Amino acid sequence: MVVDREDLPLGSELPVGTRFIGREDDASPRWFGPDAPSDADLSTCVACGLCLPHCPTYRLTGEESASPRGRIAAMRAVADGQADVDDTFARFMDLCLVCRACEDVCPSHVPFGRMMERARSQIEPRRGPGARLLRWIGLDVVLTRPWLVRAAAATQHLVRPFLPARIRDLVPRRSAPFARVPRTTEPTGEPRGTVALLSGCVQDRWFHDVNLATIRVLARNGWRVVVPPRQRCCGALHAHNGRLAAARRLAKANLAAFAGADVIVVNAAGCGAHMKDYEELVGEGLPVVDLMEFLHTNGLQGDPGSLPEPTTVAYHDACHALRAQGIHEQPRALLGRIANLDVREIPNGDRCCGAAGLYNVTEPEMAGRLQREKALAVAATGASVVASANPGCSIQLASGLRAIGHRAEIVHPVQLLDRPSDAVAQRP
Repeated sequence: MVVDREDLPLGSELPVGTRFIGREDDASPRWFGPDAPSDADLSTCVACGLCLPHCPTYRLTGEESASPRGRIAAMRAVADGQADVDDTFARFMDLCLVCRACEDVCPSHVPFGRMMERARSQIEPRRGPGARLLRWIGLDVVLTRPWLVRAAAATQHLVRPFLPARIRDLVPRRSAPFARVPRTTEPTGEPRGTVALLSGCVQDRWFHDVNLATIRVLARNGWRVVVPPRQRCCGALHAHNGRLAAARRLAKANLAAFAGADVIVVNAAGCGAHMKDYEELVGEGLPVVDLMEFLHTNGLQGDPGSLPEPTTVAYHDACHALRAQGIHEQPRALLGRIANLDVREIPNGDRCCGAAGLYNVTEPEMAGRLQREKALAVAATGASVVASANPGCSIQLASGLRAIGHRAEIVHPVQLLDRPSDAVAQRP
C-alpha cells in the first residue's frame, strides 16, 4: 500500500524519541518553590549563538557556560529534570552581569533578564547561611528602610576602615545622610505640568546633588516637581539578586506612593529600567520615564547656556539605559546643545563597566577586569569629565579611574545641564 505523504502529520517520520523543545514525558522539573524560569521563556532561545560576542563574560573567558546560550542550556537541564540547582548551576548564574547585551542583539527576543532573575530566585535558598544573612541584612533590612539607609550613610566613616580594601574603594567619599529634597518645587519657567520624582535610596544618600540638579533643571524647564514622601527603594537590586518577594513588596509600596502621578521621572538607569517592568513583576505598572528621555522628548525651554570654559566630556552608557531602555541618542543630543562642551565617545562604550548592581562586590575578579577595560577606554578619550546616569556605574568608574591614576570628574549628565554659568542665577 502506498501512503500519501501529504496525509502524514509533519514530523511523523522522525526517529522515535526525537524532540526539539520540551522535556521527556516521564521527566519532572527540578525547580523548587515559585518563580522558576518558565518553559515558554526557555523555548524562545534557539541557541543560534549571535549573543556570544556581545556577552562580557563569554568574551573574557571563552567558556560556553559563561554565555547566555550556555546559561539557558543549564536552566533547560534543570527544567527537563536532567540537572539540579546545585553549586555548579549557581556558579553559572552568579557569573552573569545581567547587562542584557544579549537581549539587544537576539533575533528571537529572548527575555534573558527575566529568566536570570528567576533562576537566581531558585539559588538564593540554597546559599550558605553566611551569604544569606548578609544579603538579608543588606537588601531586605537596610535598603527597605529609609532610616537605616540614612544611618549607613551617617556611619560610613566609622565603618570604612574595617572594610576590605576593594570594597572600601567602592564606597563614595561623600554622603548626605540627613539632607532632604524639597517635597514640591514650583516651575520657574513657563508652566508645562507636574512630574513626580523617584529620589531613590543610594541615589539620595550618596548622590543627593544629582537629585537637586534634577529638580532645578526640571523646574527651569517648566515642570512642577513633586517628591512623594512614602516612596521606597525601587527593588532593582532585590530582583537582580533573586529576592523577588522583597522586590514585589517594594513595587507595591511604590505603586501606592506614586498613585495618581501622570509621569514619574527617574534619574538612575537601573531604577528606571526595573520600575518599567513593575507590570510584569506585580501585574500593575507606573508611568515611568528616564530623566534624559523625558527632557529630550519634551524639549528644553530656550538655550541651555554655556559652560564657563571648554570641557571635554566622555559619555558612559549604563547598560540599563542603553540595553533595557534603548536610551542612546537622547542624552547626547541634550548635552550637544551646551556651548563649550565637547562630547566624546568611549571606545567600545557599549560594554559593561562591571558594576552590575552588587556584581563588583560578589564577583571582584571579573568585575575588576571589566572595570580596568572601561577605565583605560575612558582615559583614552582624554576627557576631563565623565557623564554617567547610574550610581553604580559612577562608583565603579571612579574606582577604576583612580586605580590607573587618571583624574576625571564623574557627574550625572543632568548636572552638566544644570552647570552653565548663565543659569546659575535662576536656581531656586
